[in-house]
Amino acid sequence: MTFNIVKYQEIKEFIGKSDKKSTKIISISKNHPPSAVSEAISFGVRIFGENRVQEAFEKFYEIKKNVLDIELHLTGPLQTNKVKKALDIFDVFQTLDREKLAKEFCKYPQAILNKKFFIQVNIGKEQNKSGIEPENSGEFIRYCKNDLNLNIVGLMCIPPIDQDPKAFFSNLKKISKSSNVKLLSMGMSADFDKAIECGADYIRVGTALFGKRIL
Repeated sequence: MTFNIVKYQEIKEFIGKSDKKSTKIISISKNHPPSAVSEAISFGVRIFGENRVQEAFEKFYEIKKNVLDIELHLTGPLQTNKVKKALDIFDVFQTLDREKLAKEFCKYPQAILNKKFFIQVNIGKEQNKSGIEPENSGEFIRYCKNDLNLNIVGLMCIPPIDQDPKAFFSNLKKISKSSNVKLLSMGMSADFDKAIECGADYIRVGTALFGKRIL
């Protein structure tokens, strides 16, 4: 399994020609071997995403000791009993989706000092997806920022797979503006171009860069 540097450069070129030239690519390496990650790093890639705490440790624990500018995002759901361990490996948490999880992070005040958090919004209100309902997002954002003093830097969403994502991306942008939250994480391999057009600050690209999952 290899990292598709040609596709990575194509995406970077697309970003460079867009109105949102600051968009960053999160290379989603979940279910791909350490060798693919090492290859990506050799090409200069520094931002990665993983969905599981244990898999992230197995792949990135030694790497992060030697490559100090790696930024590792948790892009999958997190159980509260794994928060403490997750804080030891991840730099950014993109799936903060409930009060219980937010409170769990607050049990480790020193560990969260330099961490960044995105609130996951269930932008399509789908029963099979995690996230705060759009109409409740403003209240939850204020709670996390003001009451818990968490470093909420952005919002994340995964739009319905069978609908045009642009309307959902635009809605997330509206929520971010009304809640005074700056960053947007939206768009994956199939729709990153539309996400960039809608102002994504981060796109989460896995299959297009690493191929189909093998584990």
